[in-house]
Amino acid sequence: MAKVHFNNKNRVFFTALKQNVDQYFQENKLQHTGNAELYTKTFVLLPLAVGIYASLLFVTLPALVALLLCALLGFILASIGFNVMHDACHGSYSNRKWVNNLMGLSLNALGGNAFIWKFKHNIIHHTYTNVDGVDDDIAKSPLMRQCASQKWVPAHRYQHIYVVLVYAISSFAWVTMMDFNKYFKRKVYTTALTKMSVKEHVIFWLSKLLYVIFYVAIPVHFVGWGAWALGFTCMHLTMGLTLALVFQLAHVVEDVSFEAVNGMDEKLIENEWAVHQIKTTANFAPKNRFVNWFVGGLNYQVEHHLFPRISHVHYPALSPIVQKTCAEFNLPYHTIPTFGQSVRSHFRMMKQLGQKP
Repeated sequence: MAKVHFNNKNRVFFTALKQNVDQYFQENKLQHTGNAELYTKTFVLLPLAVGIYASLLFVTLPALVALLLCALLGFILASIGFNVMHDACHGSYSNRKWVNNLMGLSLNALGGNAFIWKFKHNIIHHTYTNVDGVDDDIAKSPLMRQCASQKWVPAHRYQHIYVVLVYAISSFAWVTMMDFNKYFKRKVYTTALTKMSVKEHVIFWLSKLLYVIFYVAIPVHFVGWGAWALGFTCMHLTMGLTLALVFQLAHVVEDVSFEAVNGMDEKLIENEWAVHQIKTTANFAPKNRFVNWFVGGLNYQVEHHLFPRISHVHYPALSPIVQKTCAEFNLPYHTIPTFGQSVRSHFRMMKQLGQKP
């Protein structure tokens, strides 16, 4: 990994912003972690997922209804990832560490691994956002070209079309290949993975075994191989498309910035870290109540990247504070009014990046 440094000598912007945000929490006597709103989501989403799973196994349903329920299960599992897992793995679900660790294991129940994800997401992505050569989230070349510094190949002319399929199979690839690739290589893209303890090794293999038992063996026993294969595929296509699209809308849309360190031993980014986050991140559909509820505040990615250890339930209130501070420092505040506009912006950008340089 190239050494990447931010110009943090004079962190004027983030100092002012943090003072404004701290003042908000002090004046309103609020904790930074989750509240009743977040815990209500948990008590809705988790039982709903279990209920759909049980219904698919023990209730005789018409084939179309069963497939629709499989798709709904994928949709709900994605929302559990957005709301419960994401806050917990960032340490913002609760002020109790053991609760965060426990709820963070919901990722393992979805087929991933909390330890690897925390390193990949919390440390690498949140530090080196949109830095080509370090940020694993935009490291899909040559399959996809997600920034101008990445190598172009002729197939990229059609990437704005075929990425839909890539996104749809992304959660299946994550569960079956990508975690194992990082585990055995001990590396996340160009960065060496933090050494795993014996406990983390046990959790990795045990949770992978339990995934096979609950998502493959038990369903096959009750409904047979054919029905399981159709349902499992339908669930993952929905889950993968939902997860990938939501995360793409934060950083791979028009107007956001990118940096590149490919071929460099050391890179100095001119901005302080917080300014870099402002320039490389975008919000979407901030006024859409359903989107805000379903994606766990990930439509407020600007606020999340600046304050990842603050629960997403506070982001709508923090948004005006961040906007005001950005205006004071003459900084952009990227926000796209609707979900549809954000999706179109993403695909326009993918089509543009697919053209031969």
